[in-house]
Amino acid sequence: MVSALKTIDLIGNTPLIEVNCFDTGVCRLFLKLESQNPGGSIKDRIGLSMVEQAEKKGRIKPGDTLIEATAGNTGLGLALAAITKGYHLILVIPDKMSLEKINHLKAMGVEIRITRSDVAKGHPEYYQDYAQRLAQEIPNSFFVNQFNNSANPLAHELTTGPEIWKQTEHSVDTIVVGVGSAGTLKGLTNYFKKVKPDLEIVLADPEGSVLADYINKKDLSPAGSWLVEGIGEDFVPVQFDTTLVKKAYSVSDRESFEAARTLLRKEGILAGSSSGTLISAAVQYAREQHQPKNIVTFVCDSGNKYLTKMFNDFWMVDQGFILKERHGNLEDLITRKYSERDVITVKPEDTLLSAHSKMRLYDISQIPVIVADEIAGIIDELDLLTAVENGDETVLKQPVKDYMSQNLIFVTSDDELTKVIAILKQGYVVIVKREGHFYGLITKMDYLNYLRRKLK
Repeated sequence: MVSALKTIDLIGNTPLIEVNCFDTGVCRLFLKLESQNPGGSIKDRIGLSMVEQAEKKGRIKPGDTLIEATAGNTGLGLALAAITKGYHLILVIPDKMSLEKINHLKAMGVEIRITRSDVAKGHPEYYQDYAQRLAQEIPNSFFVNQFNNSANPLAHELTTGPEIWKQTEHSVDTIVVGVGSAGTLKGLTNYFKKVKPDLEIVLADPEGSVLADYINKKDLSPAGSWLVEGIGEDFVPVQFDTTLVKKAYSVSDRESFEAARTLLRKEGILAGSSSGTLISAAVQYAREQHQPKNIVTFVCDSGNKYLTKMFNDFWMVDQGFILKERHGNLEDLITRKYSERDVITVKPEDTLLSAHSKMRLYDISQIPVIVADEIAGIIDELDLLTAVENGDETVLKQPVKDYMSQNLIFVTSDDELTKVIAILKQGYVVIVKREGHFYGLITKMDYLNYLRRKLK
């Protein structure tokens, strides 16, 4: 008889592999691929653990509502448990989280509440305070509270730690971790204190988080901001156990993203942003060692949740993480150059429906109309709206050339920035020519991104 497994039965027992694409000096670097969990992250472990422990204690029953504050991955782990065991799930998520995570959760039937990421603990819209308040207001609900839930570290004490110990044949010297709720750190500490009390744990912390300074300087510095998701805090979590922590590294967003992108290019492993932080810290630590050590860290989640962010070159350029050659003219405002085939275009004979489909697919509001590599017009959302203002959807089958705007304003790459600003304020897109040929567009957002890069 075939033995049928449930999705949650596949959580854990993730592979451990050695990677060689980074300079680790005399040390060896191993990655535990938590991205291979069914929900795509290490948080599957704690999601299941926290639900099952709450069931054992009689705190929840099928049909109840689970409520949690999360950066996304804990939510996916909870969602796996919830849909398997019959719970409704409400997640409060800060607004800096990737759209891929949010769409994944919604597709699983999770109710999402988006809140602000620019407020600190104690503010009514801080994601943890918001979630706790919801649990008090909604009948038959349970605040999971990963930040103060003993079932969180228990998952790592009972599964993650023993797996690493076995997979390294008892020869792990150092484990590099990141901290969000601190469950991974606490659970690994609890386990290795028993089997290898001289193990060194290294903290990888996003630049802007307060935890690295708390370890290295015994001081709580003011919190900054960071783009890496899932780790780093503006306070010290209750479960933050420093017993085995020997050192902490503060890792910039740029270093994190570059490490994750290198891992994909050189090893074919699609890892998330926090994985880049952990790998960067592990590599720094490895290079400082004079004796060989076996270092283990994690691919905490899959990079498929960040394809529109750190794996998108345009996003990286807009954020200032990929530096382009500076020309000292309007070319510096253009990240999508026509000569490099980066500009989304249509032809005059293409239909309005085709133009609309490209606008939706690439999240843009205007598209240049190209003839023989030169710009003949612009079709934008207002042109489409004007075309169908009588409610006749068949108009969408008409060619772009009948509705595109030919009232174009050109500048050269050597024109003054003040000219660009004046055109943008009139509501037009700026069309830049270089040596007489179409070079690219400058939108309002291009101008704002240019200023932000200068500010950095």
